[in-house]
Amino acid sequence: MLPPKGEGTAGDQAIQKGLEAVWPTDLSVSDERQLLAAGRALLRADATGVGRGKWPEVFPGSGQGLTPAFSTARFRVQAAIARRDHRPGRAVVHLVWAGTDRGGTYADGRITDLYFTRTSQEGLPVWVPQPRT
Repeated sequence: MLPPKGEGTAGDQAIQKGLEAVWPTDLSVSDERQLLAAGRALLRADATGVGRGKWPEVFPGSGQGLTPAFSTARFRVQAAIARRDHRPGRAVVHLVWAGTDRGGTYADGRITDLYFTRTSQEGLPVWVPQPRT
């Protein structure tokens, strides 16, 4: 059972356990760790503007004074899992997050899915985020 909206950080663990129960692990620990770190950072960059330069293919023109939609101070990932996508060499990171928008409205339980493709760079496997279509 998920916590009620507005529960704050006290409800995050229940959300995490709920995600894990619905989608059993199907990636290696290494892949999941790598995808979760990238997914969290990519979501933070998207929502707050912090770190967009790391992914120019996802955020083209991000250095042109775009105003972030959410405050960095009141942004947090409540829960996240990484799982295989239905296509080979693809994965999806499911994130549940909370934040305060520029208008001052706080909301939790926001949901974002970010997709990644497995490729190789300098002979090492890496997960590359896919631009939203």
